[in-house]
Order: sequence, then C-alpha cells, then structure tokens
Amino acid sequence: MNRRNTLTGLAALALAPRLARAQRMPVIGFLHPGFPGIAGTNPAAAALVKTLRQNGFIDGETIKIEYRWGQGKPEAMAGLAADLVRLKPDAIAALGTSSIVATKAATSQVPIIGVDLEADPVAAGYVASLARPGGNITGLFLDQSGMAGKWLQLIREAVPGVQRVAVLWDVNTGPYQKNAMVAAAKTLSVDARLLEFRDLAGLESVLSTGLNDRPHAIVQLGSPMFSQFGSRIAGFLAPHRLPGISPHREYTTNGGLMSYGPNRTLFFERLGHYVTRIIKGTPVSQLPVELPTRFEFLLNAKAAKALGIKFPMSILTQADEVIE
Repeated sequence: MNRRNTLTGLAALALAPRLARAQRMPVIGFLHPGFPGIAGTNPAAAALVKTLRQNGFIDGETIKIEYRWGQGKPEAMAGLAADLVRLKPDAIAALGTSSIVATKAATSQVPIIGVDLEADPVAAGYVASLARPGGNITGLFLDQSGMAGKWLQLIREAVPGVQRVAVLWDVNTGPYQKNAMVAAAKTLSVDARLLEFRDLAGLESVLSTGLNDRPHAIVQLGSPMFSQFGSRIAGFLAPHRLPGISPHREYTTNGGLMSYGPNRTLFFERLGHYVTRIIKGTPVSQLPVELPTRFEFLLNAKAAKALGIKFPMSILTQADEVIE
C-alpha cells in the first residue's frame, strides 16, 4: 500500500465515528418516578411526543425515546438513571427531583433536561444560574417562594377560620417547598403540620395520621406522585369532609376542593422544544432555565356543596374553571 492510500485509509477511519453519529437515530431518555399511566399515557410523555412530532421528530421513525419508570419506588431511580446513561442518549428528560438527582449522579456529560415543580435548581446545585446554567443540566422549574403563601391564602379565603392545616409533603422532592411552606405559615400565623409521604404503599397511613390532629384543611405540596394519584387522595379525604388545595388539577377534577398551579400541559410542551434544540446542536449549558408563566385555578362546586362551603365572590372571580 502506498503512502497516499495509507493516509486515505487513516482519514476514513478517523471520520467513521463522526459519520456513524451523524447517521444514528437520536435517542432520548425519559425518566419518571411514577407510572406510565392508564393505557400507557402520561401527560409529560404525551406532551414530549406531541411537541417532537411538531418539530419533525417522530418516535420510532426519526427519533427513539427510551422510557424508564420508577413505579413509585425511590430506591429504583439510581439504577434506572444508570441504565439510560449506558445507552449514550443525546439527552435525558428527568421528571421530578428524584429523577434529576439520580441522573445528575449518573452522568456529567449527557445533557439533562429537568422538569421539576418542587426544587430550586440553583440552591440544589443543578445550575449556576437560571440564565446561564453552565453545566449539563437545564430545564423547567418552579419558584416556590410565592406559591406556598398563595395556597394558604386561597384556602383561608375559601374556608374562613382555617388555622391548623395538614401539609402533605413528598420527602423525595427535597426540602425547598417544605421550607417555603413553613415560612409562609409562620408569616400568616397558621399552624402547619407536616405529613411526610415516602412511598405509595404508605399514602393512606400518612393521611390517617394527619387526620388525628383534626386539621381544618389540607395543603398538598407538589409531587409527581401526587399528580398521578390525585383521585386516590381526593377519594380518601372525601368521607372525612376535609377541604384541601393542591397544585395539581387532578386533585380537583377527581373530587378535591381546589387546585392552583402551573398549566402543566403548556409547561410539559416546552420539554420537547428543549430536546429539539439539543438534537440540533445547541449546547445544554446555553439553554436558560424556564419558569412557568401560566397558572390555573380550579374549583370543584360539587365538593364545596358536600363540604357545606359557599365560595365567596372573591374566590369565584379568580377561578379559571369551576367544575360543576
């Protein structure tokens, strides 16, 4: 073989990995601490597929989405994250605090798009700042500092005389929203008593323990598990005639009194835009963190009637939807 052929062969070998990457179908990991949902559906997963399709990426044809579900078992998250990283994906969508923590521990190279309504990304060390994340994590997060006070204010306005509240907190989401709620309760002179949820098996037990303190109302903090099991929570509380408020609309649509939180459909759709930009070459460190701009306030008139509550006009005028 002459020198020219040798150099040509070496150049081809060096170029081969890049050509392989260019021709490879993009792979996106999706990690969630909960369940796929009824008939395999999940709001975040459905929004991701929809938005990617709108951007020209069709799952199974021009892109491959690898799903991993924690099935309500916090101890499973580390292994699932490591499994996704081994696939060498182009990005991983990590839903909820436990998914982000597990994925962050598994890789410092793969771009991570976090979707977390429970944590402060800067305080948690995910990003250097909202505008300039700086590492391999960006995504969609919620500022908890004002939300806790809003939930307390709304439940007290709807149910005058509320002084003692049970606060349902998923310990797997971290301390940020819990701390915000404790601070807000102190400011508003509300006696807030934490109910620490750890796994799905203990949900009813935790709620029963909280009822022993005879709270005037219950406030649910954000959690991917609470959103998936809004009907179960509302159904358990209904016989006890305990009014409540949640950031998740599923609580209200399934019989709970009130919910106030981000419009998660719009929020989740942004996930697909992040994935699209990363696939097209934008470094994850240059994609700013986004905060929700659209919130929705739902009331359940049937639940209010069962509880003997008449919503004041100040509450009704704020509502985006009243479920009859």
